[in-house]
Amino acid sequence: MISLYRPGSGFLHRTPAGVKLALLALSAFSFSFVPATQGAGIAVGGAAAAISALFLLGGLGARALGEAWWRLRWLVLILGATLVVFVGIPAAIVNTGRLVALLLLAELLTRTTSTSELMAVIAWLLRPLRPLGVNPEAVALVLSLTLTMVPVVGGFVRRVREAQEARGVRLGPRMAVPLLVRTLRHADAVGEALAARGLD
Repeated sequence: MISLYRPGSGFLHRTPAGVKLALLALSAFSFSFVPATQGAGIAVGGAAAAISALFLLGGLGARALGEAWWRLRWLVLILGATLVVFVGIPAAIVNTGRLVALLLLAELLTRTTSTSELMAVIAWLLRPLRPLGVNPEAVALVLSLTLTMVPVVGGFVRRVREAQEARGVRLGPRMAVPLLVRTLRHADAVGEALAARGLD
């Protein structure tokens, strides 16, 4: 599986996976109550800046920070512009800003936490549901696969875009077809690998 995780010795790598997951959930809960006002927009912008600083303080480096923001560029532009039209500038800044902040936090989590650590924490959290028929290990595997698919699909988008540009093809809706084909092929390969291990 492809993952954003990179081994390191910074304080974010040393922080337990459970603590990081809890902070991510708490941040998502807190951001949902941020009002769509100009003052709140400044606060959300400050939060995004603080999270960006964690990339540097946590030893991930400026390159990882730049890659994270580069992946979010279309989200910021398209979502921000759409919200400006429909809900106004203050609400657009707040809604786009808190989504960006949460995505940056999620990337910090996946860059500093191995898949095995995430699976162990998720399985532990779901263990009380076992009497209800929930398989904690299977759910943890599905969630970890979902997390690892984010960078995989991002890589597919980049490759398709580069291939179309090399052929002089204009980018547009036609990009969705090769992207869908690559994604389905990858899903089939993952499914076959899981079935070979008796996890189908």
